[in-house]
Amino acid sequence: MAETVPVTVVDGDDRSTIEVERGRTLRDALLDAGFEVYGRVSKHANCGGRGLCGTCGVAIEDGPAPTHWHDSAAARFGYPRLSCRITVEEAMTVRLVEKVVWGQLLPDSSGRG
Repeated sequence: MAETVPVTVVDGDDRSTIEVERGRTLRDALLDAGFEVYGRVSKHANCGGRGLCGTCGVAIEDGPAPTHWHDSAAARFGYPRLSCRITVEEAMTVRLVEKVVWGQLLPDSSGRG
């Protein structure tokens, strides 16, 4: 049996914890658990988790340090990190952010906290 790690997901006022197989991408784990990482349009037209479209952003409240170039930029400028570029290796807390068009965020939903 594969080892799992807890991932706490904050979705608005709701907070739940899912067990994720170590080594899975956060995007895939969230989608499989029924969480939406995309906006209305981008959930139908996205890059499929290849880190190209920039629409699967989530805010990492507690978790791994940035390793992907996009993660580093997100940390520097305070916007969400791409869930498709985060491998679940340790317990973490992520917050889903509301998106309006494509992967665009609402003005007060920048993921800055």
